[in-house]
Amino acid sequence: ARADFLQTDAAINPGNSGGPLINMRGEVIGINSQIVTRSGGYNGVSLAIPIDEATRVADQLRSGGRVARGRIGVEAGAVSKELAESLGLPKAQGALVGRLVDDAPAAKAGVELGDIILKFDGKPIDKSSDLPRTVGNTKPGTKTTVNVYRRGKVLDLSITVAELEPEEPKAARAAKPEKEPVPTTPTHATAAKLGLSLLDMNEAQKKDLRLKGGAVVETATGAAAGSGLRAGDVLVAIANTEVLSAKDAEAVLARQDKNKPIALQMRRGARGDFVLIKP
Repeated sequence: ARADFLQTDAAINPGNSGGPLINMRGEVIGINSQIVTRSGGYNGVSLAIPIDEATRVADQLRSGGRVARGRIGVEAGAVSKELAESLGLPKAQGALVGRLVDDAPAAKAGVELGDIILKFDGKPIDKSSDLPRTVGNTKPGTKTTVNVYRRGKVLDLSITVAELEPEEPKAARAAKPEKEPVPTTPTHATAAKLGLSLLDMNEAQKKDLRLKGGAVVETATGAAAGSGLRAGDVLVAIANTEVLSAKDAEAVLARQDKNKPIALQMRRGARGDFVLIKP
């Protein structure tokens, strides 16, 4: 978890950390903590911990002698306007789940890679940076609800917040590179036009990635390569539709408007993400 910082042009130099940031009314609004510098001294930008965050920490220290922050075991990124439009979200909002920690609260609650977290404990997650702050300020042991957007539907999942540990367990290991795949499906015309050559997953890949199916990218050129896809990536959904094979992927791609970006949900080892192919 982390706190947002207040940015100021107050002249703060090394040694001033921990001092108060005071507004024109004489109110303490932050605790000076950092400077942005190339020289080692003040270069015009200073950062302070917001007083609300400092007060929460002080209250916890007074009541329990230690600071306890919540954790749910996810790494999340931003949702772009283009991705939101492609997935049917009313606006660019939420936190895109890109990685899950094994046996952590989010994984146990049923959160999946590629989910977009819209609310946590009833609080809107307007941008990805809202999530760690909101979770961190939730008392460990709290049973609450996380609202996620998944393939066109909003789901409410029950979750129990854990305590942030000094060192979080590492996320699931990345899949080991497979031997060069042997094509098991014919060439798919629509995928080929986008620069994609697709194969079915083999059983070892399914087991390693804990997937029931998907379409493996054999090669990516043209528009597909431009989107960021590369050999070995696994497509698990296209335009909010789950795909379990290369044939499924071709069928979904064939139905898409070729003049609009197409959102593809993919796996790359332990990480999940979306890419947009722009025809």
